[in-house]
Amino acid sequence: MHRENSFLLPNKQTHIRENMQLLFLGTLALFVGVTVTVPAQEKRVHHQHDLSDHAHDDAHSFQYDHEAFLGKEEAKTFDQLSPEESKERLGKIVDRIDTDKDGFISHAELHRWIKHRQRRYIEENVDKHWKDYDQNKDGKIGWNEYKNTTYGFYMGEEFDDVDDKVSYRSMLIRDERRFKNADQDGDGIATREEFTAFLHPEEFDYMKDIVIQETIEDIDKNGDKKIDLQEYIGDMFNAEDGENEPDWVTTEKKHFSDFRDVNKDGFLDASEVAQWILPGEVDHADNEAKHLIHETDKDNDDKITKKEILANWNMFVGSQATNYGEDLTKRHDEL
Repeated sequence: MHRENSFLLPNKQTHIRENMQLLFLGTLALFVGVTVTVPAQEKRVHHQHDLSDHAHDDAHSFQYDHEAFLGKEEAKTFDQLSPEESKERLGKIVDRIDTDKDGFISHAELHRWIKHRQRRYIEENVDKHWKDYDQNKDGKIGWNEYKNTTYGFYMGEEFDDVDDKVSYRSMLIRDERRFKNADQDGDGIATREEFTAFLHPEEFDYMKDIVIQETIEDIDKNGDKKIDLQEYIGDMFNAEDGENEPDWVTTEKKHFSDFRDVNKDGFLDASEVAQWILPGEVDHADNEAKHLIHETDKDNDDKITKKEILANWNMFVGSQATNYGEDLTKRHDEL
């Protein structure tokens, strides 16, 4: 996620930053196995993903647009296709996007498609875990099914066989609280939608309080239910002996005092944490849909036809194979 006043880090700190930023944002994914083998820190929620890992700079590359339109994994597949294959598949995709079959792709249709492509990683993660936890194969997952599958081996002994029993007990309590919040009808059984909210609470408005609460619990070391500057920085960076504080840490300290700590009391409370990690984000899918239509809509009617899209196929699905071919042609001309 792009954050205000972004800055570059030295290589060493970049590696630390990339790994710890997920912790810093209170946003690690919940990827649990079928037994208790997962460290406590992996029980955090994780943040909404950007549409692409690439910069959105059409003057140099359409890779951002490719990943936004296709999804990151599918974009890799298109990178290996010939121009003819890419155009053929793009035509079929356009037919799917045009849900009302009026021959035009509206902003709403394109926005919905991009959102759908970006949710695929969530759907695939839910698919992965659903089979493990739906033990009785009834199309639902009860709390007991989840608890017994995840923690059952240790339950009768109160985690006595686990080295860090306090952490695992805490994980169990936390899982149950999150499960109950995701279980909207309170019947102790999660539908697929509710189980998705349990695994990915950051995607559901009614789970935002859980996201905030878990973030504070993860970063708050002294148990006062607030985050002070030391905890804020310590969650992402701990200086080794003799190590100088990098510039980005100094910048983050300034962010804490100037932006995060709204009431200037030296702490982040729940409302300030909410503004920090759930800041009413820009809808990048909406912006990308507007961008693609603006670049493709030649008659300025605020909607695009299949013909217009195929005429600009390189923006939507252009491939590395195509660029490679163009590079070969340029090299041949130069020779």
